[in-house]
Amino acid sequence: MGPAFAIVSRDDLTTLASAGRRARPRDRCRRTAARAWRLDTGSSFEVDDLPAKVAELRQAGLSFRNEIVTGPGGKQIVVEDSDGNPVELFEAAR
Repeated sequence: MGPAFAIVSRDDLTTLASAGRRARPRDRCRRTAARAWRLDTGSSFEVDDLPAKVAELRQAGLSFRNEIVTGPGGKQIVVEDSDGNPVELFEAAR
């Protein structure tokens, strides 16, 4: 996946980190005061059932930057943490 990518696993938690550009950068971008787009960096966490996890987090009141996107590698969505930072949730294709 390239030198700017890391996968860290412990027990049943897997997190993915990337310093590279995303295929869908607008989901992670915000308009700055200078009216330019700034790419936010964040963390990615792999989940087993993305739709169920999204429903659980919406029930808890979390905000999402996009809807679930499905591609050849799986499904992803970007949720904001309590400070407004993007966190990607990812379910790998089976």
